[in-house]
Amino acid sequence: MLLGVLITPDNPRYRATLFSVTSELQILPLPAANAEFEAWMIDLVLNGVTSVHSRRSYKTGLTAFFTWIRVSGAEPAFTKALVQQYRSALLADGLSSSTVNLRLSPIRKLAREMADNGMLEPATAAAIERVPGVEKRGNRVGNWLMKEQANSLLNAPNPRTLTGLRDRAILALLLGCGLRRAELLRINFEDLQQREGRWVLPDMAGKGNRVRTVTVPAGVKTRIDAWLKASGITEDRLFRPVSKAGELAGTEIRDEKAVWRLVTRYAKASDLGKLAPHDLRRTCAKLCRKAGGDLEQIQLLLGHASIQTTERYLGTEQALAHAVNDAIGLDMG
Repeated sequence: MLLGVLITPDNPRYRATLFSVTSELQILPLPAANAEFEAWMIDLVLNGVTSVHSRRSYKTGLTAFFTWIRVSGAEPAFTKALVQQYRSALLADGLSSSTVNLRLSPIRKLAREMADNGMLEPATAAAIERVPGVEKRGNRVGNWLMKEQANSLLNAPNPRTLTGLRDRAILALLLGCGLRRAELLRINFEDLQQREGRWVLPDMAGKGNRVRTVTVPAGVKTRIDAWLKASGITEDRLFRPVSKAGELAGTEIRDEKAVWRLVTRYAKASDLGKLAPHDLRRTCAKLCRKAGGDLEQIQLLLGHASIQTTERYLGTEQALAHAVNDAIGLDMG
């Protein structure tokens, strides 16, 4: 028998008590009575994760899992059967394969962490880890911009305002350097350096703490310089909030969603439809490839773990403008 933790009511506080379990997670149906235990289990998982994105994703996934147990009334024994039941519920809700797999990942890690800490039978943890994800069929096309559309987006912000100058520099880095939102907001003034006669962002830590050097094209640097000159920034964070009065209103932009809202706003103004920051990263990769860029160099620019990841990211170059089925000559009259 192994030791686990159970949170129980204690008029009106809750206290942690030890109890003997083998494979039971013991999720109580009362949210208030179980909140402390759930928070403890989430921390158990997050303490072993370094990536900011993964921590946020895992926390969201585990919270959704615990909520489902309470709402569905499922048997609260942490077993393979419970996780399979949850997987079926996610599919029944019509969630995509990517979303389902994303929700299952932190549950598998929870099982590993509980087993490593003597809270779950290793055999039960191994069984939970064997719950299969949802197979993705075919290649997701994703969204990206053509060169003309990218130029339209780049020039959407007003260069005569401080906000516009900042946003022009942000869009330039997203489209010209393929940065992620978190990477962009972490850039400091001092990070822009010269190597081999050109401007770069050296030693940028990306997903999985992989470090890379990001080359900064001359046009991107010109936009950054225009923003720096207007804002007077000479140290610390490169991008800052700007007030409605057109003045700096803080030392950094903490919320990554601010970049999302920025891209969405200018995409709408440019009649580009629904667009996300990651679509600009994909656009950078696509334009690099169409310009004859080497696949390995694109991998290094984006900070992918392997060239296979970059290949999947770019996808097979399907000729959408001149599709093979345009010329089959069937009579559609």
